This record gives sequence, C-alpha cells and structure tokens, in this order.
Amino acid sequence: MKKFPLAAAFWTMCGTAAAEGAPQAAIELYVDTATRQIFAEPGPGRQRLGKFVQAADEAAPAANSVATAPAGASVRAPAGTATASSAAGATTPAGASGKPLASSKAWYDKLSIRGYVQMRYNQGLDDGAKDLKSPGDRFIGRDQGFGIRRARVVISGDVSDKMSIYIQPDLASTPTGSSTTNFAQLRDAYADLWLDKEKTWRIRAGQSKIPYGFEDLQSSQNRLTMDRADALNSAVRDERDLGVFAYWSPTEIKERFSYLQKSGLKGSGDYGMFGIGVYNGQGANRPDRNDQLHTVVHFSYPFKFANGQYLEVGADAYKGRYVVSTGSATIGGATFTPVVDAPEEGSTDQRVAAHVVYYPQPFGFQAEWTVGKGPELDVARRTVRTKSLRGGYAQVMYKFDGEYGSFMPFAKWQTYRGAAKFDTNAPKMSVDELEAGVEWQPNSAVELAVAFANMRRTDVSAAPYRMVEGKLLRVQLQVNY
Repeated sequence: MKKFPLAAAFWTMCGTAAAEGAPQAAIELYVDTATRQIFAEPGPGRQRLGKFVQAADEAAPAANSVATAPAGASVRAPAGTATASSAAGATTPAGASGKPLASSKAWYDKLSIRGYVQMRYNQGLDDGAKDLKSPGDRFIGRDQGFGIRRARVVISGDVSDKMSIYIQPDLASTPTGSSTTNFAQLRDAYADLWLDKEKTWRIRAGQSKIPYGFEDLQSSQNRLTMDRADALNSAVRDERDLGVFAYWSPTEIKERFSYLQKSGLKGSGDYGMFGIGVYNGQGANRPDRNDQLHTVVHFSYPFKFANGQYLEVGADAYKGRYVVSTGSATIGGATFTPVVDAPEEGSTDQRVAAHVVYYPQPFGFQAEWTVGKGPELDVARRTVRTKSLRGGYAQVMYKFDGEYGSFMPFAKWQTYRGAAKFDTNAPKMSVDELEAGVEWQPNSAVELAVAFANMRRTDVSAAPYRMVEGKLLRVQLQVNY
C-alpha cells in the first residue's frame, strides 16, 4: 500500500485530539491526481475527496479502517477513527457509532442533463426534388436551406430507489400551420416505477414512446439513417403518446440492451424484453377524441453468440380506434369533404410488425415489416373507410473504427402502401425509396452523415395527393452533449 505522510499525520492528529476530548470539526481532504498524495488544502491537480470527521468510540478500538477515495487513492486510518466516502463531491458523515449515516443528497442532485442538436441540409439533384415532401424531414422541398431538425434536452435520473423520471422537450418544433420554426414542445414526460429490487419490472406512466417496432424506439440521436421508415412511423405520430405501460427485462437482458445502445452499435434501448400497455391513440401532444384506448404488446430478444455477435428479433402488435380529421379537398376537378365510414368512436386501427437486427460487428443487417388495416381515403367513394396496409424496409451497414474515428456506411430500401392517418383525410401514401450514405463519428460528441436518396412518394400534405419523384443529397451534423 502506498504511504501518504500528510494523511498519516492528519489521522494521528485526529486520534490525539479525540483522546484529549477536543471537539471534532469536519475537515476537507484533497488527493493529487498525479502523485495520489492527500492534502488538506485545494491546489492545482488536486481532486476533492469530501469532508471527514473523527467519530467517538463506543467500544474497544478496532482494526485500522480505510477511508474511501477515488480509485487509486487509499488512506489508512488509525484505530478508533471512522470515515465517510465521497461520490461526485457529495459527503456522507459518520455517526457516533462509527457507521456512515444515510446520504443527505437531495433528489435534484441525482438528476442529469444531456441532449443533442441536429442541423440538416438537403440539396435537390433534379427538378422533381423541388416538389418532394416527406413527413420525416420538413426541410425537403422548395426554398429550403439549413434547418435545425432536433434540439433536445433530456433531464433524467433516479429520484429514489423506486422511481426514475425522464423529461425531454424539443426546442426545434414547428406547430401545424406555422411559418415560424423552433418552438419548444414536449416530447417525453414520464416516470418509471420500479416494482422489485433488481429493477426488472417497471410501470411507465406518462408521455413516452409507444413500444411498436425497432426503428421507432431507436432515438434519432442513435439512428443511422436520416429518417424512420414510413411504414412503421405512420403507426404512431412522433412515435409517442400518453399512456401506461408495463415492461419486464431480466437482468442479463437489461445489460445487453444497455451495451447495444452505449457501444455505438445503434441499439434501441431497453423497452423491455416484454411489454404491454394502453395509450390514447391520437398521437403525442394531442388529447384523446373518442374515450377509446389503444392496446399494444411488445416483445424483443437480443441473442448474444459465443463470438460476441448480437442478433435481436422481435414482434409487436397494437389495436384501437382512431378519429380522422377531415377537410375540403379538390381532386379531379371536384371539391368535396369526405365522410368517415366508421362509428362515432373512430375507425379501426390495428397492425402487427416484426423486426430482425444483426448488429454491425462489423457487418450488419436490419429489417422490419408491418401489415394491418386502418382508415384511408377512398377518392372514388369520397369516404374515409377501413383499408389494408403493408410495408417495411431492409438496411445493410458496415462499421469500422480507425485512426480518424468510427465510420459506418449504409444502404436502405423502404416501401409502403397504406394511409397517412395523421394527415387530413387520411390519404393513401405510396413510398418507394433508396438511400445510401455514410456516418462519420470522429469522437463521441460529433457525428456527420452524408447520404444520397432516390425518392418516389406521395405528397400527402395537400390534395390532389400527387406522386413525386426526385433525387437528393442530404447532410446532417449532430452534436452530443
């Protein structure tokens, strides 16, 4: 064990003072990060350990006790002393019995703040690109320049052993019909109520992501491609809604989910190996309109092979009724407002989906497919009625780390034939798209993605809902903090 002369002198002084009955005042200690020596005063290169006090003995002197300090710094105390540990600058004073008292750390000191910002730029490569519209990127189309797609701030932490909170506003939202960008809008606001000591069971209450699909659960901060596939993303507006969910992840599976997200392999995070819940069904930041809750069931299992390769497979399903918003539309020279062919509580809205992810170690493959039925505009009948839908995507990627950071080239194909239920009149949406690019991450704080996209999609923003084809060069800079 290394010796620390000043620390030894300090503890000797404390022992002498205690023997003489002197009052015991707390003293702050500091460790030199280079020499690992202990000092009683701050200085260059010294890290604060915390406050320490001498505790009175109630029994015979025991063996030497050791004061806890940052890794590599050990302090041997003489018999009869009690010590406290310091975590992140907090102190835990020792009681009269020599046992440390419960931490006095306030709940707000347990919270963390993080986030990210994404800046986008799209450059059309042909005339058709000017008329493109995509639900996933409002900066596609005419008269566009640089845009802030995401400006997120996350406040999260364990308020207690039984409850965690997660609050995430987005400072780059644009309300429907607004010509001004960068409004603040709530994305997540929920509490996780842990039901067991191992934290394998939890109840999540509030506005959060709906556990349907893999890519929808994957944060935009972690996702490789520019936007989510329309087939899956058309199920839940902004991927979120207000509801209550139960999640279960055994300890080993929790560790796998955590590793896949933090290792740079583009995991989706822990939304339970199994999950079930109920939610409003009208989308994030929108009130319920029919007193009819949606129900969702989620399953996802990450396999780990002997060679360290991860493979995740899963399936999801939801069911409910959705209330469509209608408005005047002019199609084929006729102007009309469609009638919704459904009960007052809304149209049938139900889907099932499956996914498989072979994580890039270094080669990777990812695919999802969904089928179901929901409300869709029937132009010939001038009604919105229940119709079938289908679609999905397939994606390949390759990850390699070099002297200049991490590179991950990718290619993604997606297709969708079904309604855009969140748009006025729920028009039919046809999508065929191919995107290829590369993401470069020179360090953990910066990511740069460049991609080429060949799009063929319906403009569902306004009648007559034309099909548009175009080619784009897309660039995104992301900073993490």
